[in-house]
Amino acid sequence: MTADYPFIVSASGIRGIVGRTMTPEVAARYGAAFGSFIRDRAPGGGSGHYVFVGRDSRTSGSLLSDAVAAGVRAAGLDVRLTGIAPTPTHLLAVKDDQLALGGLIVTASHNPVEWNGLKLAAADGRFVTPDDGLAIQSLYEAGPSLADWDSLGAGGEVENVAAHHVERILDLDLVDADAIRAWAPVVALDCVHGAGAVVVPELLTRLGCRVEGIGLDPDGRFPRNPEPTPENLGELGDRVRTAGAVVGLAVDPDSDRLALVDETGAPIGEDWTLAFATEYVLERRPGPVVTNLSSSQSIEDVARAADVPFFRSAVGEARVAAMMSERNAVIGGEGNGGVMLPDLNLTRDAPLAAALVLSHLATHRTGPGELLRGRRRYTMVKRKTAQPPGGAARAYEALRDEASEGATFDDTDGLRITWPEAGEWLHVRPSGTEPILRIISEAPETDRAVELADRAEAHVAALTGD
Repeated sequence: MTADYPFIVSASGIRGIVGRTMTPEVAARYGAAFGSFIRDRAPGGGSGHYVFVGRDSRTSGSLLSDAVAAGVRAAGLDVRLTGIAPTPTHLLAVKDDQLALGGLIVTASHNPVEWNGLKLAAADGRFVTPDDGLAIQSLYEAGPSLADWDSLGAGGEVENVAAHHVERILDLDLVDADAIRAWAPVVALDCVHGAGAVVVPELLTRLGCRVEGIGLDPDGRFPRNPEPTPENLGELGDRVRTAGAVVGLAVDPDSDRLALVDETGAPIGEDWTLAFATEYVLERRPGPVVTNLSSSQSIEDVARAADVPFFRSAVGEARVAAMMSERNAVIGGEGNGGVMLPDLNLTRDAPLAAALVLSHLATHRTGPGELLRGRRRYTMVKRKTAQPPGGAARAYEALRDEASEGATFDDTDGLRITWPEAGEWLHVRPSGTEPILRIISEAPETDRAVELADRAEAHVAALTGD
């Protein structure tokens, strides 16, 4: 493989370019590695149980999910295919089925259309721990042990996982379906031809929304860059304006992230998804909130206003989930639009996020732009740069030395420097999936956010000789 055709192997799964580095052979081998890992730890070798294999809508999904299933069966475990559905839908199906030993989801999340990959789920419906992910990775690299001819796993299918997800969300006490139905808002929705199209439109309709949709055919042929960042939501903004919608909702291809467009058609950033959902939940159930070190100050502002404990974990959904369990959080998630609610499942869930945000808007009978009026807003800058030889420790030290008085430091995951009074922060951390450093800064003033990122990038460049 070459730099032209990347292949990412990490504790959270694999991703690659379809037909180049992400092939049926790779998928089958990884399925066998996952299957053998689960088999060797399950009582009775997993007899009488099974592994779920699902996918998003990418055109390569059917081929690769069949290959993954073949690998799991070759390891001696039964398989149940769950078809096209959002990642949180598959995870919830695993959690709620007592016979499911875990799950494999064929998806490349928000990556462009030529990518695909695998995400790994444990029996509790959450992603596997980093340690378990590394163990599975080792089995993949070394070659998993396979079952003999007389102990191969059987195949099968499970239907209605999407309907199950919708019903579980509607049954949540924290979702105010009555308020949304009484309001009957017009909602613009962009599913970018992804798996969200099999859940989100049905959920919104059941909540009494009048849906103006684009990209609702889950054929995996993304018409744009599928990541729901502001620069990719122009068409959704146009639909909000022409339809007179109160809000625009955009999900990524596997529907674990939700981004918002306000009632004027302007994107407001993914961090406000979690901020609004958190604000709504805390009004009804005060308690601890958890997000990661790279998420916006706006989420912390909401927790502070509610006078509840607020915690930041290392970056990564599994790490956020672990801290939410440890701190008994009432809500949490990541600032990329990933909302996690313990009442449902400790995974990022865009359909759930949509229901919570709409409940909040319906309570106030207004759009997100009006809710933002008068609040402190922030600019976030995101960059990535090459990992310096020997790591970034010296860059961290230089950044610490020049930090002004009043700064606080967190070295849980790289280095995060915070200036609490100013509402500014800088986070420099090694990527978990690429040989790069990620630089993220945020401040109320755009120039200051850029300055912080520039400063970090300059210190890293000095170590690489650039």
